[in-house]
Amino acid sequence: MSALDGSVAELRARLEGAPEDAAALLREGAEAGLPEAQAAYGQWLLDGHGIAPDPEAALRWFRKAAAQGHVMAINMIGRCHEKGWGTPIDRAAAARCFRVAAERGLDWGMYNYAGALGLGAGVPQDEVAAMGWFQRAAAMGHAKSINFVGGYHEEGRLTVRDMAKAALCYRRAAEAGDFRGQFNHARLLAEAGRVDEAVRWIERAGETASPDFRAKMHAYCMAAPVAALHAVAGRLP
Repeated sequence: MSALDGSVAELRARLEGAPEDAAALLREGAEAGLPEAQAAYGQWLLDGHGIAPDPEAALRWFRKAAAQGHVMAINMIGRCHEKGWGTPIDRAAAARCFRVAAERGLDWGMYNYAGALGLGAGVPQDEVAAMGWFQRAAAMGHAKSINFVGGYHEEGRLTVRDMAKAALCYRRAAEAGDFRGQFNHARLLAEAGRVDEAVRWIERAGETASPDFRAKMHAYCMAAPVAALHAVAGRLP
């Protein structure tokens, strides 16, 4: 009897159990040819979740899943090319993967392809097209893209400056869990004098922000003319 036999509820419970057991179950599903398991197992190999990290093996599994049309796996092949995970950095290859994933309707593919277009990373720079893809992903509820759309409205870049729309985007991104959106939402709250709320959002952003972004938040808080923001800077991880 295969470990994959059993009800959906039983399989979900096993995947939520000990990481090592869950990784073994995913591997069995991947080896059985299930694209969802192949993509998930690739991600776990990339993250070292329940198994030793192995970017090269992760990429192989992403490719197996992508060959069966798994859109997130196509996006993750792009990420591997973009970051040099298990393969040399190749931004042109990354952009091609992101475009395929975007055109097949994946919000993360839209976000990544927009980023490549905005930076001219592996594809001719086209900020107008980038904004369009960010907007499409934002319309699907993609938190990081919503934050980017807020930035366009705040800066008045490629669109009319509209701080009400920027504030709405930042709040939506913050509530959806994006740390950049949480920080931007906090900035506008602090500027409006709602410091206590701003402090809470900065603390939440600090829980998931990258080290580089935490340093940016720390610098902002220390430069602000508000003692409460100086204090929260010292509490950031």
